[in-house]
Amino acid sequence: MSHPLDRPVWTALSGRQAGFAAGNARAWRYRPEINILAAAADDSPEALAALAALVPPGGKIATVEAAETAVPPGLAVAKQAMLVQMVAERPAPPDPIDYLDLGDAEAPEMVALATLTEPGPFVEATHRLGEFIGVRVDGQLVAMAGERMRAPGLTEVSAVCTHPDWRGRGYAGKLMRVVMARIAARGEMPFLHSYATNGGAIALYEKLGFRVRREVIATFLEREA
Repeated sequence: MSHPLDRPVWTALSGRQAGFAAGNARAWRYRPEINILAAAADDSPEALAALAALVPPGGKIATVEAAETAVPPGLAVAKQAMLVQMVAERPAPPDPIDYLDLGDAEAPEMVALATLTEPGPFVEATHRLGEFIGVRVDGQLVAMAGERMRAPGLTEVSAVCTHPDWRGRGYAGKLMRVVMARIAARGEMPFLHSYATNGGAIALYEKLGFRVRREVIATFLEREA
């Protein structure tokens, strides 16, 4: 039997985050204002057609799977990358940092920071997937971290980013420690995804108590013209 994190998007949308899902039992996606992540139930023609039906003209989705999957009809691969999936069985303890909780009022700033730094897909309501925190300096949001996908007993740490002008101050690691502590306090284990080529980020995550569980494939799909 496969591990729930082998298919993290399917696990989340068919379980703990069903309230954010659009689609049906053959294919689910996060509602477009929440995220672009999606998953088909399997590689059957019916499931792949259902997944394709969730992508409007000009739209795009992304999948995260342990195994490479077939391309749904009418869609094309825009980008594909190998990720490492990491879990923290013994999260590092919090390190003091002056942070603020982020919500709807800060959403435009969060989208702007994520657009600049590209930590992963982030749109206007992605922050509603979980708790987000950030650091503000002279009125500017310069760093943030939060939660995204959820599986039984597991919550993903995501959208970890720092403005280029404010890197090197330890904001990312300290914010992650707070997010990880909150997840652990709920009796859950933190997990995350990182591009396999991002050695610097992976080294930071290992210092925070994460270990590589396995590699997974991120595939960005868009509707053909």
